[in-house]
Amino acid sequence: MSTQHRYARPTDELQWNIPGSFETVFKWEYANGRDALTKLYEKGKAQQWNTNVRIDWSQDLDPENPQELPDESITIFGSDVWNKLTAREKAAVRRHVQSWQLSQFLHGEQGALVCTAKIVQQVPSVDAKFYAATQVMDEARHVETYSRLLHEKFELAYPITPTLKKLLEDVLSDSRWDLTYLGMQVLIEGLALAAFASIRDQAKNSLAAAVNAYVMQDEARHVAFGRLALRDYYPQLTQKERDEREEFAVEACYVMRDRFLAEEVWETLGLPVEECVRYVDSSEELRNFRSRLFTRIVPTIKDIGLWGPKIRRAYANMGILGFADVDAEALSREDERVAHEFDQRARQ
Repeated sequence: MSTQHRYARPTDELQWNIPGSFETVFKWEYANGRDALTKLYEKGKAQQWNTNVRIDWSQDLDPENPQELPDESITIFGSDVWNKLTAREKAAVRRHVQSWQLSQFLHGEQGALVCTAKIVQQVPSVDAKFYAATQVMDEARHVETYSRLLHEKFELAYPITPTLKKLLEDVLSDSRWDLTYLGMQVLIEGLALAAFASIRDQAKNSLAAAVNAYVMQDEARHVAFGRLALRDYYPQLTQKERDEREEFAVEACYVMRDRFLAEEVWETLGLPVEECVRYVDSSEELRNFRSRLFTRIVPTIKDIGLWGPKIRRAYANMGILGFADVDAEALSREDERVAHEFDQRARQ
Protein backbone atom coordinates (compact mmCIF):
# COMPACT_ATOMS: atom_id res chain seq x y z
CA MET A 1 0.00 0.00 0.00
CA SER A 2 1.32 3.46 -0.87
CA THR A 3 2.56 5.66 1.97
CA GLN A 4 2.12 8.85 -0.04
CA HIS A 5 -0.85 9.91 2.10
CA ARG A 6 1.40 10.06 5.20
CA TYR A 7 3.51 12.92 3.84
CA ALA A 8 2.78 16.19 5.63
CA ARG A 9 3.37 18.12 2.40
CA PRO A 10 2.18 17.29 -1.11
CA THR A 11 4.70 15.25 -3.03
CA ASP A 12 4.07 14.19 -6.62
CA GLU A 13 7.62 12.89 -6.98
CA LEU A 14 7.80 9.38 -5.50
CA GLN A 15 10.83 8.43 -7.59
CA TRP A 16 14.05 10.33 -8.21
CA ASN A 17 16.32 9.45 -11.14
CA ILE A 18 19.91 10.75 -11.13
CA PRO A 19 21.77 10.45 -14.44
CA GLY A 20 25.40 9.50 -14.12
CA SER A 21 28.33 7.65 -15.64
CA PHE A 22 31.16 5.84 -13.89
CA GLU A 23 33.45 2.87 -14.39
CA THR A 24 32.69 -0.50 -12.82
CA VAL A 25 35.92 -2.16 -11.71
CA PHE A 26 36.57 -5.92 -11.53
CA LYS A 27 39.68 -7.02 -9.64
CA TRP A 28 41.31 -10.41 -10.21
CA GLU A 29 43.71 -10.07 -7.26
CA TYR A 30 41.82 -11.53 -4.31
CA ALA A 31 44.54 -11.77 -1.65
CA ASN A 32 45.70 -8.19 -1.23
CA GLY A 33 43.54 -7.31 1.75
CA ARG A 34 44.76 -4.56 4.10
CA ASP A 35 44.80 -5.75 7.70
CA ALA A 36 42.72 -2.90 9.14
CA LEU A 37 40.08 -3.18 6.43
CA THR A 38 39.95 -6.97 6.70
CA LYS A 39 39.31 -6.65 10.45
CA LEU A 40 36.57 -4.11 9.78
CA TYR A 41 34.99 -6.51 7.28
CA GLU A 42 35.01 -9.28 9.92
CA LYS A 43 33.41 -6.89 12.37
CA GLY A 44 30.78 -5.90 9.81
CA LYS A 45 29.85 -9.55 9.27
CA ALA A 46 29.72 -10.32 12.99
CA GLN A 47 27.55 -7.31 13.87
CA GLN A 48 24.69 -7.85 11.42
CA TRP A 49 21.28 -7.68 13.14
CA ASN A 50 17.59 -8.01 12.36
CA THR A 51 15.46 -4.97 13.11
CA ASN A 52 12.39 -7.19 13.61
CA VAL A 53 14.19 -9.16 16.34
CA ARG A 54 16.52 -6.72 18.07
CA ILE A 55 14.01 -3.89 18.48
CA ASP A 56 10.78 -4.15 20.47
CA TRP A 57 8.25 -2.68 18.05
CA SER A 58 5.32 -3.26 20.42
CA GLN A 59 6.16 -0.02 22.22
CA ASP A 60 3.88 2.97 21.62
CA LEU A 61 4.77 6.63 21.14
CA ASP A 62 3.21 9.54 23.00
CA PRO A 63 1.20 11.44 20.35
CA GLU A 64 2.07 14.77 22.03
CA ASN A 65 5.82 14.08 22.20
CA PRO A 66 6.58 10.87 20.27
CA GLN A 67 10.24 10.49 21.22
CA GLU A 68 9.81 12.24 24.58
CA LEU A 69 12.48 14.81 23.80
CA PRO A 70 12.95 18.01 25.81
CA ASP A 71 11.29 21.07 24.30
CA GLU A 72 14.68 22.78 24.28
CA SER A 73 15.57 20.56 21.31
CA ILE A 74 12.95 22.40 19.21
CA THR A 75 14.75 25.20 17.43
CA ILE A 76 11.96 27.78 17.93
CA PHE A 77 11.71 27.00 21.66
CA GLY A 78 11.75 30.26 23.65
CA SER A 79 10.73 32.42 20.70
CA ASP A 80 7.67 34.67 20.68
CA VAL A 81 6.09 32.27 18.19
CA TRP A 82 6.58 29.32 20.55
CA ASN A 83 5.42 31.20 23.65
CA LYS A 84 2.14 32.15 21.98
CA LEU A 85 1.24 28.56 21.04
CA THR A 86 -1.45 26.62 22.88
CA ALA A 87 -0.65 23.25 24.47
CA ARG A 88 -2.30 21.50 21.51
CA GLU A 89 -0.30 23.55 19.00
CA LYS A 90 2.97 22.80 20.83
CA ALA A 91 2.16 19.09 20.65
CA ALA A 92 1.71 19.42 16.87
CA VAL A 93 5.09 21.20 16.59
CA ARG A 94 6.81 18.42 18.55
CA ARG A 95 5.32 15.70 16.35
CA HIS A 96 6.08 17.49 13.08
CA VAL A 97 9.63 18.58 13.99
CA GLN A 98 10.52 15.05 15.09
CA SER A 99 8.94 13.53 11.99
CA TRP A 100 10.75 16.02 9.75
CA GLN A 101 14.11 15.15 11.30
CA LEU A 102 13.53 11.38 11.16
CA SER A 103 12.35 11.71 7.55
CA GLN A 104 15.70 13.24 6.61
CA PHE A 105 17.44 10.38 8.43
CA LEU A 106 15.37 7.95 6.35
CA HIS A 107 16.08 9.68 3.03
CA GLY A 108 19.76 10.00 3.92
CA GLU A 109 19.95 6.28 4.69
CA GLN A 110 18.52 5.45 1.27
CA GLY A 111 21.15 7.77 -0.16
CA ALA A 112 23.79 5.82 1.75
CA LEU A 113 22.36 2.55 0.42
CA VAL A 114 22.71 3.72 -3.18
CA CYS A 115 26.14 5.33 -2.59
CA THR A 116 27.56 2.18 -1.00
CA ALA A 117 26.26 0.02 -3.85
CA LYS A 118 28.10 2.43 -6.17
CA ILE A 119 31.26 2.00 -4.08
CA VAL A 120 31.06 -1.79 -4.48
CA GLN A 121 31.12 -1.29 -8.24
CA GLN A 122 33.71 1.46 -8.41
CA VAL A 123 36.31 0.91 -5.73
CA PRO A 124 39.47 -0.72 -7.16
CA SER A 125 40.37 -3.05 -4.27
CA VAL A 126 38.62 -6.28 -3.32
CA ASP A 127 38.94 -5.71 0.45
CA ALA A 128 36.99 -2.46 0.09
CA LYS A 129 34.37 -4.19 -2.07
CA PHE A 130 33.95 -6.84 0.64
CA TYR A 131 33.39 -4.33 3.43
CA ALA A 132 31.16 -2.11 1.28
CA ALA A 133 28.95 -5.15 0.64
CA THR A 134 28.32 -5.48 4.39
CA GLN A 135 27.45 -1.79 4.51
CA VAL A 136 24.89 -2.20 1.73
CA MET A 137 23.08 -4.62 4.03
CA ASP A 138 23.46 -2.20 6.95
CA GLU A 139 21.92 0.65 4.98
CA ALA A 140 19.00 -1.48 3.77
CA ARG A 141 18.31 -2.32 7.42
CA HIS A 142 18.49 1.36 8.40
CA VAL A 143 16.02 2.33 5.66
CA GLU A 144 13.70 -0.44 6.87
CA THR A 145 14.05 0.67 10.50
CA TYR A 146 13.45 4.40 10.05
CA SER A 147 10.66 3.72 7.55
CA ARG A 148 8.92 1.52 10.08
CA LEU A 149 9.35 4.07 12.87
CA LEU A 150 7.88 6.84 10.72
CA HIS A 151 5.13 5.04 8.88
CA GLU A 152 3.93 2.66 11.59
CA LYS A 153 4.49 4.75 14.73
CA PHE A 154 4.40 8.41 13.67
CA GLU A 155 2.15 7.86 10.63
CA LEU A 156 3.65 11.11 9.39
CA ALA A 157 6.60 11.85 7.09
CA TYR A 158 8.23 14.70 5.17
CA PRO A 159 9.83 14.78 1.70
CA ILE A 160 13.59 15.12 1.36
CA THR A 161 14.92 18.66 1.92
CA PRO A 162 16.40 20.48 -1.10
CA THR A 163 19.80 20.76 0.62
CA LEU A 164 20.13 17.03 1.34
CA LYS A 165 18.84 16.23 -2.15
CA LYS A 166 21.44 18.49 -3.77
CA LEU A 167 24.28 17.01 -1.71
CA LEU A 168 23.25 13.45 -2.59
CA GLU A 169 22.98 14.40 -6.25
CA ASP A 170 26.50 15.85 -6.20
CA VAL A 171 27.92 12.73 -4.54
CA LEU A 172 26.11 10.23 -6.78
CA SER A 173 26.65 11.99 -10.10
CA ASP A 174 30.42 12.43 -9.67
CA SER A 175 32.34 9.72 -11.52
CA ARG A 176 35.28 9.65 -9.08
CA TRP A 177 34.98 6.83 -6.54
CA ASP A 178 36.75 8.73 -3.77
CA LEU A 179 34.19 11.57 -3.94
CA THR A 180 31.47 9.05 -3.08
CA TYR A 181 33.51 8.00 -0.06
CA LEU A 182 34.22 11.58 0.97
CA GLY A 183 30.67 12.82 0.51
CA MET A 184 28.86 9.87 2.03
CA GLN A 185 31.22 7.96 4.34
CA VAL A 186 32.93 10.97 5.87
CA LEU A 187 30.60 13.96 5.56
CA ILE A 188 26.98 12.75 5.48
CA GLU A 189 27.56 9.73 7.74
CA GLY A 190 29.69 11.78 10.11
CA LEU A 191 27.00 14.42 10.48
CA ALA A 192 24.32 11.75 10.84
CA LEU A 193 26.17 10.19 13.78
CA ALA A 194 26.06 13.44 15.73
CA ALA A 195 22.37 13.98 14.90
CA PHE A 196 21.48 10.40 15.90
CA ALA A 197 23.35 10.87 19.18
CA SER A 198 21.18 13.85 20.12
CA ILE A 199 18.10 11.58 20.04
CA ARG A 200 19.79 8.49 21.52
CA ASP A 201 21.00 10.48 24.52
CA GLN A 202 17.95 12.71 25.10
CA ALA A 203 14.91 10.61 24.15
CA LYS A 204 12.97 9.19 27.09
CA ASN A 205 11.03 6.90 24.76
CA SER A 206 12.98 3.63 24.73
CA LEU A 207 11.94 2.69 21.16
CA ALA A 208 13.22 5.95 19.67
CA ALA A 209 16.44 5.80 21.70
CA ALA A 210 17.12 2.15 20.78
CA VAL A 211 16.60 2.74 17.04
CA ASN A 212 19.26 5.44 17.02
CA ALA A 213 21.65 3.54 19.31
CA TYR A 214 21.64 0.48 17.06
CA VAL A 215 21.97 2.47 13.85
CA MET A 216 24.89 4.39 15.38
CA GLN A 217 26.71 1.15 16.11
CA ASP A 218 26.73 0.47 12.36
CA GLU A 219 27.42 4.05 11.29
CA ALA A 220 30.59 4.25 13.39
CA ARG A 221 32.02 1.41 11.26
CA HIS A 222 31.00 3.21 8.08
CA VAL A 223 32.91 6.36 8.97
CA ALA A 224 35.92 4.19 9.88
CA PHE A 225 35.64 2.56 6.43
CA GLY A 226 35.84 5.93 4.69
CA ARG A 227 38.74 6.99 6.88
CA LEU A 228 40.77 3.83 6.19
CA ALA A 229 40.21 3.91 2.42
CA LEU A 230 40.91 7.62 1.91
CA ARG A 231 43.86 7.81 4.30
CA ASP A 232 45.70 5.43 1.97
CA TYR A 233 44.53 7.09 -1.24
CA TYR A 234 44.80 10.85 -0.73
CA PRO A 235 48.60 10.99 -0.24
CA GLN A 236 48.86 9.67 -3.82
CA LEU A 237 46.99 12.66 -5.29
CA THR A 238 48.52 15.85 -6.64
CA GLN A 239 48.13 19.06 -4.64
CA LYS A 240 45.61 20.29 -7.24
CA GLU A 241 43.51 17.13 -6.78
CA ARG A 242 43.60 17.45 -2.98
CA ASP A 243 42.60 21.12 -3.28
CA GLU A 244 39.53 20.05 -5.31
CA ARG A 245 38.54 17.59 -2.55
CA GLU A 246 39.03 20.23 0.13
CA GLU A 247 36.82 22.68 -1.77
CA PHE A 248 34.11 20.02 -2.09
CA ALA A 249 34.33 19.25 1.65
CA VAL A 250 34.11 22.93 2.62
CA GLU A 251 31.06 23.58 0.44
CA ALA A 252 29.35 20.42 1.69
CA CYS A 253 29.96 21.38 5.32
CA TYR A 254 28.40 24.82 4.79
CA VAL A 255 25.38 23.19 3.13
CA MET A 256 24.97 20.70 5.98
CA ARG A 257 25.35 23.40 8.61
CA ASP A 258 22.52 25.42 7.07
CA ARG A 259 20.05 22.58 6.51
CA PHE A 260 18.33 22.74 9.92
CA LEU A 261 16.11 25.78 9.44
CA ALA A 262 13.02 23.53 8.92
CA GLU A 263 11.10 26.01 6.78
CA GLU A 264 8.88 23.16 5.54
CA VAL A 265 7.66 22.45 9.08
CA TRP A 266 6.79 26.04 9.93
CA GLU A 267 4.96 26.48 6.62
CA THR A 268 3.04 23.21 7.03
CA LEU A 269 1.90 24.22 10.53
CA GLY A 270 0.85 27.70 9.41
CA LEU A 271 3.49 29.48 11.50
CA PRO A 272 5.22 32.70 10.34
CA VAL A 273 8.07 31.16 8.36
CA GLU A 274 10.35 34.22 8.14
CA GLU A 275 10.04 34.94 11.85
CA CYS A 276 10.77 31.31 12.73
CA VAL A 277 13.78 31.16 10.41
CA ARG A 278 15.21 34.42 11.81
CA TYR A 279 14.92 33.08 15.35
CA VAL A 280 16.35 29.68 14.45
CA ASP A 281 19.26 31.20 12.53
CA SER A 282 20.28 33.34 15.51
CA SER A 283 19.49 30.75 18.19
CA GLU A 284 22.29 29.88 20.61
CA GLU A 285 20.82 26.38 20.90
CA LEU A 286 21.05 25.83 17.14
CA ARG A 287 24.53 27.36 17.01
CA ASN A 288 25.70 24.83 19.61
CA PHE A 289 23.87 21.99 17.88
CA ARG A 290 25.42 22.91 14.52
CA SER A 291 28.86 22.83 16.09
CA ARG A 292 28.30 19.43 17.69
CA LEU A 293 27.30 18.04 14.30
CA PHE A 294 30.92 18.25 13.16
CA THR A 295 32.44 16.34 16.08
CA ARG A 296 33.00 13.27 13.89
CA ILE A 297 33.73 15.02 10.61
CA VAL A 298 36.60 17.35 11.50
CA PRO A 299 39.02 14.78 13.00
CA THR A 300 38.34 12.43 10.08
CA ILE A 301 39.02 15.15 7.51
CA LYS A 302 42.32 15.86 9.26
CA ASP A 303 43.18 12.16 9.47
CA ILE A 304 42.70 11.51 5.75
CA GLY A 305 45.03 14.36 4.83
CA LEU A 306 42.64 17.07 3.61
CA TRP A 307 44.08 19.64 5.99
CA GLY A 308 45.23 22.54 3.85
CA PRO A 309 44.85 26.24 4.75
CA LYS A 310 41.49 26.63 3.00
CA ILE A 311 39.73 23.92 4.97
CA ARG A 312 41.32 24.99 8.26
CA ARG A 313 40.25 28.58 7.61
CA ALA A 314 36.68 27.52 6.80
CA TYR A 315 36.47 25.36 9.93
CA ALA A 316 37.83 28.22 12.03
CA ASN A 317 35.13 30.52 10.59
CA MET A 318 32.48 27.91 11.44
CA GLY A 319 33.82 27.58 14.99
CA ILE A 320 34.56 23.87 14.63
CA LEU A 321 38.34 23.78 14.19
CA GLY A 322 38.73 22.66 17.81
CA PHE A 323 37.20 19.29 16.97
CA ALA A 324 40.34 18.38 14.99
CA ASP A 325 41.85 16.75 18.09
CA VAL A 326 38.78 14.70 19.04
CA ASP A 327 39.50 10.97 19.32
CA ALA A 328 37.04 9.65 16.72
CA GLU A 329 37.94 6.02 17.45
CA ALA A 330 37.10 6.53 21.14
CA LEU A 331 33.69 7.91 20.13
CA SER A 332 33.09 4.82 17.99
CA ARG A 333 33.98 2.53 20.89
CA GLU A 334 31.53 4.46 23.05
CA ASP A 335 28.80 4.01 20.41
CA GLU A 336 29.35 0.25 20.57
CA ARG A 337 29.28 0.25 24.37
CA VAL A 338 25.99 2.16 24.47
CA ALA A 339 24.40 -0.22 21.93
CA HIS A 340 25.42 -3.20 24.08
CA GLU A 341 23.85 -1.48 27.11
CA PHE A 342 20.56 -1.21 25.23
CA ASP A 343 20.77 -4.93 24.46
CA GLN A 344 21.37 -5.75 28.12
CA ARG A 345 18.40 -3.67 29.25
CA ALA A 346 16.18 -5.31 26.64
CA ARG A 347 17.06 -8.75 28.02
CA GLN A 348 16.21 -7.82 31.61
